[in-house]
Amino acid sequence: MLFPTIDFALFFLIVFVACWWLRRRSAIWKWSMLAASYFFYGYWDWRFVGLLVGSSAANHLLALWIDRALRAGVRRLALAAAVTLNLGVLVFFKYAAFFAQQAFWMQHRLFANASVEQWLPLFNYLGSIILPVGISFFTFQALSYVLDVYRRQMAPARCWMDFALYLAFFPQLVAGPIVRARDLMGQLAVPLTPRRLDLGRAASMILGGLFKKIVVANYLAEKIVDPVFARPDLYGAWDTIVAVYAYAIQIYCDFSAYSDMAIGFCLLLGFHIPLNFDAPYLAGSIQKFWRRWHISLSSFLRDYLYIPLGGSRCSEARTCINLMVTFLLGGLWHGAGWTFIIWGALHGFYLVVERLGGQLLARCGRNWSGAGAGILRGLAVWHLVCFSWLFFRCQSFGGAAAMLQALARWRQPVECVSGMVLAVIAVGYLTQLLDGRRCERWWNVFGRWHPLWQGAAAAAVLTLILGLGPKGVAPFICFLTRICG
Repeated sequence: MLFPTIDFALFFLIVFVACWWLRRRSAIWKWSMLAASYFFYGYWDWRFVGLLVGSSAANHLLALWIDRALRAGVRRLALAAAVTLNLGVLVFFKYAAFFAQQAFWMQHRLFANASVEQWLPLFNYLGSIILPVGISFFTFQALSYVLDVYRRQMAPARCWMDFALYLAFFPQLVAGPIVRARDLMGQLAVPLTPRRLDLGRAASMILGGLFKKIVVANYLAEKIVDPVFARPDLYGAWDTIVAVYAYAIQIYCDFSAYSDMAIGFCLLLGFHIPLNFDAPYLAGSIQKFWRRWHISLSSFLRDYLYIPLGGSRCSEARTCINLMVTFLLGGLWHGAGWTFIIWGALHGFYLVVERLGGQLLARCGRNWSGAGAGILRGLAVWHLVCFSWLFFRCQSFGGAAAMLQALARWRQPVECVSGMVLAVIAVGYLTQLLDGRRCERWWNVFGRWHPLWQGAAAAAVLTLILGLGPKGVAPFICFLTRICG
């Protein structure tokens, strides 16, 4: 069920009314919200609701085991069981076919006479497995919960219902943000009150997300990104360069649109979840880019992978290895393919070079803090990130190679680049100014309007968005089977 559809609008209207009507009846409210979340997830494929229920039950029991175990060895055993269970499910659904293909390739390279017939039953079985939408997100949320309980940073949920509702909470279930249990479960335990309803901010986040998704992301995908990346051999250098720029804006507007709308719908239900994007393309370094891009994922990788590996508290060589390992696994998390691994490796390499280069400049006494240097750093970050997006978007090395070859065809006529395409790219870039709390004043002004005027203004903006956008509703990038589950 996609956000910008009539189906979701009707669904959310019913949930919104039920949420505030039942708010004083805690048990009934929780059951109704959990049922709505399972319906939302099952609307795509009801068979995987059992997977979500099973994950909730297993992780709840394992967290209780970790919390009540008195011996350190038993606690580590329970934690190992929880990590193995969650990663095992994720690997089976998302990576089993990829790993099997790599094993077959290695066997074929080592043993030229190896028969392919013995692999066919396995490939047919793995190829028939459907990847559950959102499995990467709710698996990471479950992992963060059991790890926080193990570290005694939070107490386990008092009952299965509380944890199940946290894991299945529908606004951010299938595409994030990755909300920590300690950020949301405490709010679930507090009785809701209409005074917490931040209507101005919620409307701004939802309408802004709709604009970024429908007007910017969908338009760029249709007019230049999809055609050029599908057949790069038909296009020249200018089309290819602009297509890469357009994809950078498309993926930002697509990802951040879902996060913004999820935050807005949570606000309408009385809950606050952290912001997930903060003008990432305005960052002056790759490190700052990752502090602003998909913040919930980058903070998860930092807290549960990079720091446990040793972070920057060890030798310089080990720190660089930790960065590379973190981003290689981060790339693999996004999708089962070598192009995602290359994308992660590029960002790990960028961070290593940036770290070592910064130390070298510091030793030489150089200071790159001026306005001109800041602009150059920003341009460098933008182009490095865009180059890595090329591998993220391509489905194979052959596709990436074809895109790179197209960059040499400067004499080929321009096909897809138009004034409107360039204008939409510029508008998409400027939508970063709406990230974070930059629009706090506008939220507060809108929130003080009379409800009638608020509704009229929201309806007018929504009508404008629907009129400007292309026909039909394209799925969010996170719903594509190759990315994030």
